[in-house]
Amino acid sequence: MVMKMAELPIAPITRLVRNAGAERVSEDASMALVEVLEEYGEKVAKKAVSLAKHAGRKTVKREDIEEAVA
Repeated sequence: MVMKMAELPIAPITRLVRNAGAERVSEDASMALVEVLEEYGEKVAKKAVSLAKHAGRKTVKREDIEEAVA
């Protein structure tokens, strides 16, 4: 099995969990959240690209992202 390197840095993700109230966060927990956020982000990005193309644009705009998560 080939492990894909994370696109998102782990430290800010760990801070997100701490900001949510955790006193301590395991590396496994941070990596799990990184994986979830990357998967979700990729789905949102693909939908936003599709919306931009449908509108005849090459540039993905804020409204494409907002519509993709709505």
